[in-house]
Amino acid sequence: MKKIGMVSLGCPKNTVDSERVLGDLVSSGFSLTPNEEDAEVIIVNTCGFIESAKKESIDTILEMAQHKTEGKCQQLIVTGCLAERYSQELLDEIPEIDHMLGVGQYPQLKNIIADADPLSKNHVATPAEYYESYTDRLLTTAFYTAYLKISEGCSNRCAFCIIPKMRGPMRSRSPESILAEAEHLARKGVKEFNLISQDTTMYGFDLGMKDGLVRILREMVKVEGVEWIRLLYCYPTFLNSEMIECIASEPKVCRYIDVPLQHTHDEMLKSMKRQETEGGVRKMLDEVRLKIPDVALRTTFITGFPGETEVHFQHMVRFLCEMEFDHVGIFTYSDEEGTTAYDYPGRIPQEVKEERKNILMEFQKDIALRKNRERLGKVEPVLVEGFDPQENYLMTGRLTSQAPDIDGQVLLEKCEAEPGQIISAEIKQVADYDLIAEPVQMPVSHES
Repeated sequence: MKKIGMVSLGCPKNTVDSERVLGDLVSSGFSLTPNEEDAEVIIVNTCGFIESAKKESIDTILEMAQHKTEGKCQQLIVTGCLAERYSQELLDEIPEIDHMLGVGQYPQLKNIIADADPLSKNHVATPAEYYESYTDRLLTTAFYTAYLKISEGCSNRCAFCIIPKMRGPMRSRSPESILAEAEHLARKGVKEFNLISQDTTMYGFDLGMKDGLVRILREMVKVEGVEWIRLLYCYPTFLNSEMIECIASEPKVCRYIDVPLQHTHDEMLKSMKRQETEGGVRKMLDEVRLKIPDVALRTTFITGFPGETEVHFQHMVRFLCEMEFDHVGIFTYSDEEGTTAYDYPGRIPQEVKEERKNILMEFQKDIALRKNRERLGKVEPVLVEGFDPQENYLMTGRLTSQAPDIDGQVLLEKCEAEPGQIISAEIKQVADYDLIAEPVQMPVSHES
């Protein structure tokens, strides 16, 4: 059988798609290689969300195309969001591409690889289907952690976002499918699940469930081996009291909520076609902090959206300083054709976007440091991850308040625990975003 190499780009949702593909290929008898120069088939799972992601995807495709002339590659297959959005354009501009595969056509991949000369090169179909039956995944994350995608697509129509056109409307997986996957992965050693979708809080609405996410959480905590469940990409409009109370009452659900806000001024929120208002967001955040006093809140903001004035921006600065989020990601507005905002007047120069981003991040740096200092002397559970690649004598880990890849980490001194263990550690020192701690006892878990 052919030897397969894969390059996966973009967000954790893309990571899950890539893991499903790899699992399907392995179960079909194909062998995998981490070295593209040894691969007979190279798959590039692209991202097409913003301009920088598109550029990275195109650069990667061109790099992989060189293996067709200089290496062993016989087939170059491009899939993912960029393929969904620009399939014919990419085929026309990069002749080395043998096949384009849409985001809902992953099950076809093994057949396309097996048939060296299919009738068509373009296998993009919209709207994309979404899998329901369980497919074994080949995890590319550490064995103790996994992303669990609970729905596909998005039915919101934010003015800056192209996702609904690339991924289609929101389609929730059945609770049975999600739980079956969680149970399977837990048996393989996964302790930490990060729930993801385009809009996690809307899970189940399309299935007639107004409490779908709460139902899933209540069942997942019963799965043997599950220790931490973290919520990412929670659309603020639907973060209701029942969800908040569920997070507060379930010990295995991390006191962590990722709530992308994008802006804070009502004029900007309306222009962005967001459903919430500043007043509604403040009320929601107040309820979260009242019911979950130790909650860690993450959000994202966009600077330089068309029409954003200095007044709008300073309003966002004040909001950020008042709310004191634990983690903040800042993006400069990216002009994406096909979105509503693409035709908006009032373009902001790139240098102004960047300046505003830097200002927000400086304020957030101070907030994060102050919050970290409040943890000094506290003993908290830490998920051990391994040795620090820059400081070999130190191990690294994460608190429940730190999501993988996007938040800070804990540097562990005098630690002899194994990766995947959850230990108790005392916070000894702090940095801007990271913490330094020492273990105080043997590994702990909710099961003990």
